[in-house]
Amino acid sequence: MSQLFACTVEELPDGEARKVEYTPDIALFHYNGEFFAVDDRCSHGNASISEGYLEDNATVECPLHTASFCLRTGRALCLPATDPLKTYPVVVENGKIYITVSEEQ
Repeated sequence: MSQLFACTVEELPDGEARKVEYTPDIALFHYNGEFFAVDDRCSHGNASISEGYLEDNATVECPLHTASFCLRTGRALCLPATDPLKTYPVVVENGKIYITVSEEQ
């Protein structure tokens, strides 16, 4: 496992998201003081999840077909998506946000 630097806490205000370029790309969200990282591609329609709509209870709605996902678990919450998004552990150290990624990716 390794730590991928994403951005500083100041660069990602609460309620915002950003795409972190990696293979595959990762969507990083700041929700209610917590940070969440998931695959940046909807499991249903290949849309960028980082461009989706951050909703209550740490969920995100896909901008393409309104599929909704839990940011804590990656679980698909409604159709048309049925497959979950991969989640990644997030670490904040000294104001910097890191995403834990596998070396095999």
